[in-house]
Amino acid sequence: MSKLTKRAQANREIAAKANAGGPVAVDEAVKLLKMFKGPKFDQSVEICVHLGIDPRQADQQLRGSISMPHGVGKTSRVICFCQEDKVEDAKSAGAVEAGGEDLIKKIDGGWLEFDVAVASPDMMRDVSKLGRQLGPKGLMPSPKAGTVSPDVVTAVKEYAAGKLEYRNDDGGNLHCIVGKMSFSEEALQDNLNHFLALVEKVRPASTKGTYVKKCVVSGTMTPGVQIAV
Repeated sequence: MSKLTKRAQANREIAAKANAGGPVAVDEAVKLLKMFKGPKFDQSVEICVHLGIDPRQADQQLRGSISMPHGVGKTSRVICFCQEDKVEDAKSAGAVEAGGEDLIKKIDGGWLEFDVAVASPDMMRDVSKLGRQLGPKGLMPSPKAGTVSPDVVTAVKEYAAGKLEYRNDDGGNLHCIVGKMSFSEEALQDNLNHFLALVEKVRPASTKGTYVKKCVVSGTMTPGVQIAV
């Protein structure tokens, strides 16, 4: 039996035991998650929450940003659309590129080597020209996500340090990275509880019935453990 097969079999057995009694508390879920046999690389830990929202209704769509108490173990490549007087400050805050018309032309030419785009409000008229390039990849700056801000320097600093954007998918699910498998149990618990508190905070007033239907945490290459919410 190969190592992969042995690992998969071991994880299936752990998962069966973990989920046999139904959803568990956050601290127990983290303990179980760390029991899974994983590959040599440091896996990301992700939470998926299935919500009782209607994604077709504009007032029930969820989108925003979150900074985890202990970070998520990764940084992001951030660019900043801003006026010339903010370029050096944005770069000092962690932007890999910053500027106005020249940066727009660079992206229009096909350059997309970044993870997050931040913009000042006065730049959005010009940035909107990049809708075809940025829109399909989810990279268009947005006030809801906090990536359109009059304080672009702070926005760059936060996103470069691992601040994440979240938004529901068409099935009413929210996915978010909450850390790395190498994090301590306490750090993962804090991050998970922080995200779950946010989910409750942004609950749309128009939702009916059960809001949080299911919540599962997993590693990049592990089965999931269901959390009781």
